[in-house]
Amino acid sequence: MKLRDSDYLRLMMFVKQKYGINLENKQQLIENRLSNYITERGFTNFTDFLNVVFADKSGYEVANVINLLTTNHTYFMREAEHFTHLTEQFLPLMEKKCKDKDIRIWSAGCSFGNEPYNLAMCIDDYFGFRKKSWDCKILATDISLNALMTAKDGVYKKDALLGLSDKWIDKYFIKLSDNLYQVCDRIRNEVVFRYHNLMEPISFKKKFNLILCRNVMIYFDAPTRDGLCQRFYDATEDGGFFYLGHTELMSKNTKYVKKQPAVYQKIIIP
Repeated sequence: MKLRDSDYLRLMMFVKQKYGINLENKQQLIENRLSNYITERGFTNFTDFLNVVFADKSGYEVANVINLLTTNHTYFMREAEHFTHLTEQFLPLMEKKCKDKDIRIWSAGCSFGNEPYNLAMCIDDYFGFRKKSWDCKILATDISLNALMTAKDGVYKKDALLGLSDKWIDKYFIKLSDNLYQVCDRIRNEVVFRYHNLMEPISFKKKFNLILCRNVMIYFDAPTRDGLCQRFYDATEDGGFFYLGHTELMSKNTKYVKKQPAVYQKIIIP
């Protein structure tokens, strides 16, 4: 299905203004990723479909479009260096620092939930029997309602679990069939899923000890990335950390201090 130049321009401008996603020079990608979905929805051309998308006040249709344009294959233990830092450096530091035993973590752009559930497993494994005295609930947000609903179910195909040990699969999943596994209730209860557009102000009541925004900003141009990184910085507790995707660029104007590849810390110098 071909995308007319006029439809491409209005979609590109709308997505850029509302969600910060840069679709410049992505006309072919849009055609490839949306054509089948548009046909399944009963439309024969992009123009009629986009008219419905822009008229939908619920935001459901545009969220599905964004999800189709940006979501890639997700799996557990993706960019494993972050989970190593989490268990070997972040959690030991927070265990000493957080006297109220409250660790606040935000998975921004959580997609289908692999990342926040993976964090919850690492935390559970680190604390062991001590976990019951800690509040480590993870906030997981995304702009795709479809992704959030799927994430809440916590059901994954077997190939998404390849990065996990057999011990963890037995401990943290329920086998539904030969190819489907569901995250156990104990871990699912540690994650709170919410809709959030990263272009909107960050107005959560408390700041976070750790924010992850991995493989999301690859779709943003430099000014959009700069503004978002500043908002993340303002939402980070002093001494807190920020994890970025290894293939992404950090804002050149960031106040975060780089600790290792794709790991940054908010350090306030008196």
